[in-house]
Amino acid sequence: MTSSTNGNESHADSVIAARSLALSRRGSVVVEVDDLDIRFGVTSLVGPNGSGKSTLLHAVAGLLAPTTGSLRVFGADPRTVRRRVAYVLQAQHAPPHLPVTVRELVALGRAAQRGPFGRLDTTDRALVRDAIERVELGPLANRHLADLSGGQRQRAFVAQGLAQSADLLLLDEPAAGLDLTSSEQIRRLLVEEHAAGRTVVVATHDLADAALSDQVILLAGRVVAAGPPAAVLVREHLAAAYGGRLLDLGGALMLVDDDDHHHDVNVAPDAPDEPALR
Repeated sequence: MTSSTNGNESHADSVIAARSLALSRRGSVVVEVDDLDIRFGVTSLVGPNGSGKSTLLHAVAGLLAPTTGSLRVFGADPRTVRRRVAYVLQAQHAPPHLPVTVRELVALGRAAQRGPFGRLDTTDRALVRDAIERVELGPLANRHLADLSGGQRQRAFVAQGLAQSADLLLLDEPAAGLDLTSSEQIRRLLVEEHAAGRTVVVATHDLADAALSDQVILLAGRVVAAGPPAAVLVREHLAAAYGGRLLDLGGALMLVDDDDHHHDVNVAPDAPDEPALR
């Protein structure tokens, strides 16, 4: 991928920086991060369910305050830079009968930039229209979410994130439950967002997708490893994060994740430092 300039930050600087960070849910620490920097590019957060991926995204989006330590986004408290951050949740976390159309949902992405009482202008409407077209929901723009398939609803939420034109795009399992064609479409959109100069951080269970990122952060309640995919997605680190979910089938590895998905992992037993995925 080719880097491009966006905003006033140097891409050599951290977009996200965590120091001695602990994040909690319901009084219990979910994930701890000693020292982590996420720079311009596409970064994948991987790890089993409960490893802290969504919790870390919530904190970066300014929706969850650190229990201890420091978390900075664009050098500031995440709560003060929310308009520079677009956060795409999984559609399954939204009420299934949310009484809005696709166009109205996507337009809410511009409201995040304009403020709750700001009126959408010609530019806003064009961004909404473009985002809907990019996820190929143009013919369904006036349909209510309840009338869409799960995959179509997920694409509508992705379009809402795209419409914000934010400097940082966060996505929580954007391809979960999508068919192969829709998953490929989401991958293409992430590449396009990166090429437009945005930093992209995506939580995913798909290690093959993660292997195509600029940076991978492997979580298991802590940062097991972080860096280029070839250095992170190796037998030693995957075994530490996934434990018994990583099966050794006569030298070939298979990862069985929490959603009963199976990922072939290509690591020779005597070569732990080679890239883990085909």
